Amino acid sequence: MSSVYVGTYNKYNNGSIRGDWIDLDDYADKEAFLQACRELHSDEQDPELMFQDWEDIPSNFISESSIDERTWEWLKLDNGQREIVATYWDDVDESGEVADALEAFQGEHESEREWARNYWEETGMLSELPEHAQNYIDFDQFAHDAQVGGDMTFVRTGGKVKAFRR
Repeated sequence: MSSVYVGTYNKYNNGSIRGDWIDLDDYADKEAFLQACRELHSDEQDPELMFQDWEDIPSNFISESSIDERTWEWLKLDNGQREIVATYWDDVDESGEVADALEAFQGEHESEREWARNYWEETGMLSELPEHAQNYIDFDQFAHDAQVGGDMTFVRTGGKVKAFRR
């Protein structure tokens, strides 16, 4: 459950962290969320909202004073897709769209070498070689060149490698 602890700068500057946790899943979009935050702090004429803590939101989507509109698109994803998109934003392109992240994802692998071997198999390049020549392919170097050449980004998470096409 993605949630944000919402206070105000006025309260904080006066020594109070009074606020409440708000569940983002309860709101269809950013404007509905901000309206609920303003209602929570209706004791202030024009509350300057302060997001003091948050859970289960990508780090580049929220700060003390703002929340990205893409958060609600991200909330619609299943947990596996959220992990892919969060990794993409953290390590590949923080300004990319959700669809870009999902399209760029080329799977989770044991290593960059495994990605390279799978790539050669899936594209048919491996089967085009005589069987005796297949053992001479340097899959480690192929993966390295794909990353250095800007075609791929490999991100290690949880002992696995997530591969993203750039």
